Amino acid sequence: MARELVAGARRMVALTGAGVSTESGIPDFRGPNGLWTRDPLAERLSRFQSYVDSREVREAAWRARAEHPAWGAEPNAAHRALVELERRGTLRLVVTQNIDRLHQKAGAERVLELHGTMFEAVCLGCGDRRGMREALDRVAAGEADPDCRRCGGILKSATISFGQALDPAVLERARVAVCSCDVLLVAGSSLTVQPAAGLVGLAASSGARVILCNASPTPYDDFAAAVLRGPLGEVLPALASAAAGEEHRPPPW
Repeated sequence: MARELVAGARRMVALTGAGVSTESGIPDFRGPNGLWTRDPLAERLSRFQSYVDSREVREAAWRARAEHPAWGAEPNAAHRALVELERRGTLRLVVTQNIDRLHQKAGAERVLELHGTMFEAVCLGCGDRRGMREALDRVAAGEADPDCRRCGGILKSATISFGQALDPAVLERARVAVCSCDVLLVAGSSLTVQPAAGLVGLAASSGARVILCNASPTPYDDFAAAVLRGPLGEVLPALASAAAGEEHRPPPW
């Protein structure tokens, strides 16, 4: 069923989560080897109010940013498969919850970063936005919690933390995209975080067929026309080959 849906798609949108990047060496959050599973303290660094209230949390967050594996990560077969679908005209947009920009590094041209990017820093006061490297250079030079050069406000990565509102314009673009697609391909997301997870129900209610690819069950499996388990580095290339009308032996659907 999944291969047939991809082969017939004309306006596909992909919704991707952390599971797409695990094969690039970037851990997910909730999986068996997830970041929060191994280190519950890491979850506190992802909570917006904790970040705003605690200098200690901010200092730990800056250290974590400098050590983030995304700085040296390379796209994997799953990222490249989505680029292939885009180049063939099947995939119109990637809506990603990921902050690592590996979709763009793989060559994707139409990517909507729902949760922002770790490669920029933004002031929570005046909104000044600069490259993350500039802030990390200040950390390396001895500033444990660098402030905004313009107004002295709190600096933060340009990502969406828990308890922090999404950019309304970005969310609206995502909603418009899923409402107009004929197939929504969900890859590597546990679909436990709103409002991103709600895009699946929105797409289904608008008539899209949903293909759900994730290592473990999600709350939205019942919305899917096809549910696929397995490594995304195998699953997505197989779907991309279906769009090209090619044979791809594993996995046997």
